[in-house]
Amino acid sequence: MVRVARLPGGGLAKGLAVTLRTMARPSITRQYPEVQPDLPPRSRGVIALLEENCTVCMLCARECPDWCIYIDSHKETLPAEGRGRPRSRNVLDRFAIDFSLCMYCGICIEVCPFDALFWSPEFEYAEYDIAELTHEKERLREWMWTVPPPPAHDPGAEPPKEVTAAARAAERGRP
Repeated sequence: MVRVARLPGGGLAKGLAVTLRTMARPSITRQYPEVQPDLPPRSRGVIALLEENCTVCMLCARECPDWCIYIDSHKETLPAEGRGRPRSRNVLDRFAIDFSLCMYCGICIEVCPFDALFWSPEFEYAEYDIAELTHEKERLREWMWTVPPPPAHDPGAEPPKEVTAAARAAERGRP
Protein backbone atom coordinates (compact mmCIF):
# COMPACT_ATOMS: atom_id res chain seq x y z
CA MET A 1 0.00 0.00 0.00
CA VAL A 2 1.18 3.38 -0.93
CA ARG A 3 0.39 6.12 1.51
CA VAL A 4 -0.15 9.58 0.24
CA ALA A 5 1.83 12.06 2.20
CA ARG A 6 -0.29 14.63 3.99
CA LEU A 7 0.58 18.25 3.88
CA PRO A 8 1.14 19.86 7.23
CA GLY A 9 -1.89 21.94 8.17
CA GLY A 10 -4.23 20.11 5.74
CA GLY A 11 -6.85 19.54 8.45
CA LEU A 12 -6.77 23.19 9.36
CA ALA A 13 -7.32 24.16 5.72
CA LYS A 14 -10.33 21.81 5.48
CA GLY A 15 -11.84 23.29 8.61
CA LEU A 16 -11.36 26.83 7.37
CA ALA A 17 -12.95 25.90 4.03
CA VAL A 18 -16.08 24.64 5.81
CA THR A 19 -16.19 27.81 7.89
CA LEU A 20 -15.90 30.06 4.82
CA ARG A 21 -18.66 28.12 3.00
CA THR A 22 -21.09 28.48 5.88
CA MET A 23 -20.22 32.15 6.40
CA ALA A 24 -21.42 32.91 2.88
CA ARG A 25 -24.90 31.44 3.50
CA PRO A 26 -27.61 33.61 5.01
CA SER A 27 -28.68 32.57 8.48
CA ILE A 28 -32.26 31.46 9.13
CA THR A 29 -33.70 32.62 12.43
CA ARG A 30 -37.18 31.62 13.52
CA GLN A 31 -38.89 34.20 15.70
CA TYR A 32 -40.48 31.52 17.88
CA PRO A 33 -42.81 33.21 20.34
CA GLU A 34 -44.21 35.58 17.72
CA VAL A 35 -44.27 33.11 14.79
CA GLN A 36 -45.54 29.62 15.58
CA PRO A 37 -43.65 26.75 13.93
CA ASP A 38 -45.24 24.73 11.15
CA LEU A 39 -45.72 21.33 12.73
CA PRO A 40 -46.00 18.18 10.64
CA PRO A 41 -49.49 16.72 10.38
CA ARG A 42 -50.53 14.44 13.26
CA SER A 43 -47.52 15.48 15.34
CA ARG A 44 -47.37 14.32 18.94
CA GLY A 45 -47.53 17.05 21.49
CA VAL A 46 -49.69 16.28 24.50
CA ILE A 47 -52.42 13.76 25.33
CA ALA A 48 -56.01 15.06 25.19
CA LEU A 49 -59.06 13.48 26.85
CA LEU A 50 -62.62 13.22 25.55
CA GLU A 51 -64.34 12.62 28.88
CA GLU A 52 -67.67 11.49 27.41
CA ASN A 53 -66.02 8.46 25.80
CA CYS A 54 -64.17 7.32 28.94
CA THR A 55 -65.82 4.33 30.62
CA VAL A 56 -63.22 4.08 33.39
CA CYS A 57 -62.02 0.71 32.13
CA MET A 58 -58.51 1.53 33.46
CA LEU A 59 -56.74 -0.01 30.45
CA CYS A 60 -54.70 3.14 29.84
CA ALA A 61 -53.51 3.29 33.46
CA ARG A 62 -52.66 -0.43 33.57
CA GLU A 63 -50.74 -0.43 30.29
CA CYS A 64 -48.77 2.75 30.97
CA PRO A 65 -45.13 1.73 31.51
CA ASP A 66 -44.45 4.83 33.63
CA TRP A 67 -47.61 4.66 35.76
CA CYS A 68 -48.24 8.34 35.13
CA ILE A 69 -52.04 8.13 34.63
CA TYR A 70 -54.20 8.53 37.73
CA ILE A 71 -57.90 7.57 37.55
CA ASP A 72 -60.51 7.74 40.31
CA SER A 73 -64.15 6.76 39.87
CA HIS A 74 -67.26 5.69 41.71
CA LYS A 75 -70.22 3.48 40.87
CA GLU A 76 -73.58 5.08 40.23
CA THR A 77 -76.84 3.11 40.20
CA LEU A 78 -79.32 4.04 37.52
CA PRO A 79 -82.98 3.25 38.19
CA ALA A 80 -84.54 0.72 35.86
CA GLU A 81 -87.47 1.43 33.61
CA GLY A 82 -90.43 -0.82 34.24
CA ARG A 83 -89.70 -4.02 36.11
CA GLY A 84 -86.05 -4.32 35.12
CA ARG A 85 -83.28 -4.36 37.66
CA PRO A 86 -81.26 -1.20 38.32
CA ARG A 87 -78.01 -0.80 36.37
CA SER A 88 -74.73 0.45 37.73
CA ARG A 89 -72.09 2.34 35.81
CA ASN A 90 -68.71 3.85 36.56
CA VAL A 91 -68.50 7.62 36.78
CA LEU A 92 -65.18 9.34 36.22
CA ASP A 93 -64.14 11.50 39.18
CA ARG A 94 -60.49 12.16 38.38
CA PHE A 95 -58.36 11.61 35.31
CA ALA A 96 -54.87 13.07 35.54
CA ILE A 97 -51.63 12.59 33.63
CA ASP A 98 -48.28 13.46 35.16
CA PHE A 99 -46.34 14.79 32.17
CA SER A 100 -43.14 14.96 34.22
CA LEU A 101 -43.18 11.13 34.19
CA CYS A 102 -44.77 10.53 30.79
CA MET A 103 -42.44 9.32 28.04
CA TYR A 104 -44.97 10.03 25.25
CA CYS A 105 -44.98 6.46 23.98
CA GLY A 106 -48.67 6.53 23.03
CA ILE A 107 -49.52 3.13 24.48
CA CYS A 108 -52.43 4.62 26.44
CA ILE A 109 -53.91 6.04 23.24
CA GLU A 110 -53.51 2.77 21.37
CA VAL A 111 -55.13 0.58 24.05
CA CYS A 112 -58.14 2.84 24.70
CA PRO A 113 -61.07 0.85 23.25
CA PHE A 114 -63.50 3.78 23.34
CA ASP A 115 -61.40 6.52 21.68
CA ALA A 116 -61.20 8.73 24.75
CA LEU A 117 -57.50 9.64 24.38
CA PHE A 118 -55.93 11.48 21.43
CA TRP A 119 -52.66 13.14 20.45
CA SER A 120 -52.90 16.93 20.38
CA PRO A 121 -50.24 19.02 18.61
CA GLU A 122 -50.01 21.41 21.58
CA PHE A 123 -46.49 21.59 22.94
CA GLU A 124 -46.48 24.76 25.04
CA TYR A 125 -47.37 23.52 28.50
CA ALA A 126 -44.18 24.19 30.40
CA GLU A 127 -44.42 25.04 34.09
CA TYR A 128 -42.00 26.61 36.54
CA ASP A 129 -42.68 23.94 39.15
CA ILE A 130 -42.45 20.22 38.28
CA ALA A 131 -45.42 19.49 40.55
CA GLU A 132 -47.64 21.55 38.23
CA LEU A 133 -47.03 19.17 35.31
CA THR A 134 -49.79 16.87 36.57
CA HIS A 135 -52.75 17.97 34.47
CA GLU A 136 -56.32 17.09 35.47
CA LYS A 137 -59.23 16.17 33.19
CA GLU A 138 -60.33 19.80 32.74
CA ARG A 139 -56.98 20.78 31.24
CA LEU A 140 -56.83 17.60 29.16
CA ARG A 141 -60.31 18.45 27.85
CA GLU A 142 -59.12 21.91 26.70
CA TRP A 143 -56.51 20.25 24.51
CA MET A 144 -59.17 18.04 22.91
CA TRP A 145 -60.31 20.92 20.71
CA THR A 146 -56.86 21.22 19.13
CA VAL A 147 -56.80 17.60 17.92
CA PRO A 148 -56.77 17.62 14.11
CA PRO A 149 -59.32 15.53 12.24
CA PRO A 150 -58.11 12.16 10.98
CA PRO A 151 -56.72 12.09 7.45
CA ALA A 152 -59.16 11.37 4.65
CA HIS A 153 -59.47 7.81 3.45
CA ASP A 154 -57.57 6.77 0.39
CA PRO A 155 -60.05 6.82 -2.53
CA GLY A 156 -58.54 3.65 -3.99
CA ALA A 157 -58.68 1.69 -0.73
CA GLU A 158 -61.19 -1.04 0.05
CA PRO A 159 -64.19 0.06 2.10
CA PRO A 160 -64.13 -0.90 5.79
CA LYS A 161 -65.35 -4.41 6.68
CA GLU A 162 -68.20 -2.97 8.73
CA VAL A 163 -69.57 -1.07 5.74
CA THR A 164 -69.44 -4.08 3.42
CA ALA A 165 -71.03 -6.32 6.05
CA ALA A 166 -73.86 -3.81 6.56
CA ALA A 167 -74.41 -3.55 2.79
CA ARG A 168 -74.63 -7.37 2.47
CA ALA A 169 -77.05 -7.55 5.37
CA ALA A 170 -79.21 -4.86 3.76
CA GLU A 171 -79.21 -6.74 0.45
CA ARG A 172 -80.29 -9.98 2.15
CA GLY A 173 -83.09 -8.16 3.91
CA ARG A 174 -84.57 -6.92 0.62
CA PRO A 175 -87.01 -9.08 -1.32
